[in-house]
Amino acid sequence: MASNSILVSLAFLLSVILMQVVSTDAGGIAIYWGQNGNEGSYTLTSTNDAQQVATYLWNNFLGGQSSSRPLGDAVLDGIDFDIEEGTTQHWDELARYLSGYSKQGKKVYLTAAPQCPFPDAWMGGALKTGLFDYVWVQFYNNPPCQYSSGNIAKLVNAWNQWNSIPATKIFLGLPAAPNAAGSGFIPVADLTSKVLLRPVYLIMYGYSSITILRASIPQVILPN
Repeated sequence: MASNSILVSLAFLLSVILMQVVSTDAGGIAIYWGQNGNEGSYTLTSTNDAQQVATYLWNNFLGGQSSSRPLGDAVLDGIDFDIEEGTTQHWDELARYLSGYSKQGKKVYLTAAPQCPFPDAWMGGALKTGLFDYVWVQFYNNPPCQYSSGNIAKLVNAWNQWNSIPATKIFLGLPAAPNAAGSGFIPVADLTSKVLLRPVYLIMYGYSSITILRASIPQVILPN
């Protein structure tokens, strides 16, 4: 059975975005929930655990029904998986259970933010399910697969590996400024002349916002 601490933690973390969600209509911008992968303590210990967490998320934050929805009538569009500790097991089952709720009318979008070493140590199994709509791979704070001093070879090699996974769209996740991450920032000159030689989806991580781009053209800005 899913521990009460997991469910209480989920409720608290989701409730902090209440001020950002003022209605069920976000002007065409999809709203997901995801916890920073290196924060908190979380684990799934069984298939039943995964099913209970999926049910809790559906009833309290997605399209289900509950008398204790932290965001009231607001309905989130999906769940973002950012797993960087805990267990490597049962995340694929959680993804399947959450995706299964799409059959009840409103699609449940699944996204993930794995580290760039391939395959991801925590979510590799879940990403193989082919159920994820968007995968924003973090190409920073990981020297074996990131840009370094004008050299993009490691980044390109890792990017080609990530392009093999069954996901609807795969994003190149980069820091938006030198101090936005410990390492991996790409200067504009190298970004435009070496990385953006073909259309790719980018997700730029900043201090208070995330910008998703197609090539070098901004598409949408999401609150962090």
